[in-house]
Amino acid sequence: MLHIKSITQYYAACNLGKPKHPLIGVYQFHEMPAIEIDEHLRFTLSYYVVTIKYNCDCKSQYGQTNYDFDEGVMGFTAPNQVLGVNKDFSLPKEGWCLMVHPDLLQGTELAKKIRQYDFFHYEVNEALILSADEERDIEELFRKIRQELNRPIDKFSQDVLIAQLDLLLTYSHRFYDRQFITRKPLNNNLLSTFETLLEAFFSNQSPHLGLPTVGYFAEQLHLSAKYFSDMLKQLTGMTAQQHIHEKVIEKAKEKLSTSELSVSEIAYELGFEHSQSFSKFFKAKTQQSPLAFRQSMYE
Repeated sequence: MLHIKSITQYYAACNLGKPKHPLIGVYQFHEMPAIEIDEHLRFTLSYYVVTIKYNCDCKSQYGQTNYDFDEGVMGFTAPNQVLGVNKDFSLPKEGWCLMVHPDLLQGTELAKKIRQYDFFHYEVNEALILSADEERDIEELFRKIRQELNRPIDKFSQDVLIAQLDLLLTYSHRFYDRQFITRKPLNNNLLSTFETLLEAFFSNQSPHLGLPTVGYFAEQLHLSAKYFSDMLKQLTGMTAQQHIHEKVIEKAKEKLSTSELSVSEIAYELGFEHSQSFSKFFKAKTQQSPLAFRQSMYE
């Protein structure tokens, strides 16, 4: 495992010279010298990375559909995520790479805001695929950041860079939101599959499996938990966790109204470790205890 702790260290390892600023770097992929990887390499970076790639020999998967990197594809990486490349790894022939160390953002609103962007934690197969107009907007921002880095540093430099970074991430957020909408048919298929999986989980459930988790269903759908939840939020107005809770309550009500099982037995069948946890959960969601709900069925 290789740990790259600074942008300067990365530049040196890739023969890119010295960055203009120790806490932020931007380059175009065609400027990068050829890199040979002799074996599978795993590494972490101590900074944020935003890329836009074109013309890459490798393929990317979006959900369950393959896309070429010939389209403008954006990727986002948060600090300290484990990354990997194989020995047949090849760089994109065109595109941009932006690196931002968290220390640059200290004391700014962007330091808090950037942690709220879930797309920094999406998987590689959930990249942002841009339209031609979006590509132009994003590339212009990369260029502006580079132009600012090439200017002499003054008291406004950091404020300008932070403002440009903020705008770049705001645009990225907007375009991801658009992507959820324009790829709605594909996402609707995923939603349908999720609902089938959710129903099957309870139909075939053994108590030792416990309560269903967002991570479990995301894995079944080959998505990251965060991307899966954001996709559902856009489609339905509810997160994946809310969908799961709705199904748990639905099944609990079904068992309370159509069976003679005790509350403890129902809690166990639904995957709760303790009946008290089930009762607390049920009341929080319905404003009634399980027993009160069952009694209301006979009034």
